[in-house]
Amino acid sequence: MELEIYNAFKAAGVPDEPARAAVESINKAIDYRYSLHSQQLATQADIEKVHAEIAKVLAEIARSESNIIKWNIGAIVATAGLAMTIARIFSTGAGA
Repeated sequence: MELEIYNAFKAAGVPDEPARAAVESINKAIDYRYSLHSQQLATQADIEKVHAEIAKVLAEIARSESNIIKWNIGAIVATAGLAMTIARIFSTGAGA
């Protein structure tokens, strides 16, 4: 890119030293703009790290769902057992 810009300046009649200075100035401006934005850009390593964290969170959600299902089934069985015990107590007590 530098050579193309330099050649364009030369073709436009710009003397050698000012053409080189202009190309260097353009390069510095590009480098400056890149440095401003480089802190905001994600690298492949950043993306892989986020994917790994997402996988951990999804695994934790799956474990939590499993635990919730187990506790709900346990609560349903306990409630049914309690209801049957109460029904038996009242049905036995009512007949006596």
